[in-house]
Amino acid sequence: MAGIISVSRTDLAQRRKKLRRQRQMKIIQAIWRTFAITSLASGLLWVAVQPMWMLKAPKQIVMKSGNKLLSDETTKSLLALSYPQSLWRIEPTAIANSLKKQPTIANAIVRRRLFPPGLIIDIQERVPVAVTQTPTVQNQGTTNKKVTIGLLDANGVWIPLEKYTSLNPSRKLPNLRVIGLPKQYCLYWTQIHQAISQSLVKVMEIDCQNPTNLILKTELGNVHLGTPGPQLSEQIKVLAQMRRLTAKLNSGEIEYIDLKNPEFPLVQMNQVNPKLTPKIPGNI
Repeated sequence: MAGIISVSRTDLAQRRKKLRRQRQMKIIQAIWRTFAITSLASGLLWVAVQPMWMLKAPKQIVMKSGNKLLSDETTKSLLALSYPQSLWRIEPTAIANSLKKQPTIANAIVRRRLFPPGLIIDIQERVPVAVTQTPTVQNQGTTNKKVTIGLLDANGVWIPLEKYTSLNPSRKLPNLRVIGLPKQYCLYWTQIHQAISQSLVKVMEIDCQNPTNLILKTELGNVHLGTPGPQLSEQIKVLAQMRRLTAKLNSGEIEYIDLKNPEFPLVQMNQVNPKLTPKIPGNI
């Protein structure tokens, strides 16, 4: 019995010794791990504060853009950056957000570049497709003769003309003109522009002042489309089929083309003397 008790005490003593050794190893490993992490962090901090990781001039910024409406110098002038500045103190997200607030920029992505040190900025510009003429609305809801001139992109985003021309002084303005309040065309603008851009008949002006009658000024004359709706693409197709109309009729004789019902297009003729020949729509 005494032998069994003696063996048990020896075994327990060995186990305690083994546990103490394991605890000591864990402490040593923790110390070395802390030392390694601290050394690595200190090394990275030392590398980060070296002069080579500095943004010293705009030439270290690489601009990427698909449209190239804005010059690289113009885009760089929109950046709220001071030189020299540590590359690590620059916040790419903040720069991207400030660029996206510009009416001529739809999206922006900013990334740091380590070798060589600098920034990479990828922007998506807004391309104006039409000039807008918006009547000024008074407090009573009436409009006066003053108009606000702006620009419109394919997605219906309005761009102040002054802002665009200040950034793009040498760029030509779009030939297409849109007349009316934004609420009169913004709900249908994407559909209208898509249909117009695919038209074989040149469209110079879109009059949206009457919400029940969309009027196009085309090379064939004025075209009445009625209330914009799902039939718009079909109306434009019918208009394309009528592009040889001027070969049969003088454009000055056409008052307007009525495509409110694309299945039954009508041409309203101008009459020199309405008393002798009253205005009647003609089937095409």
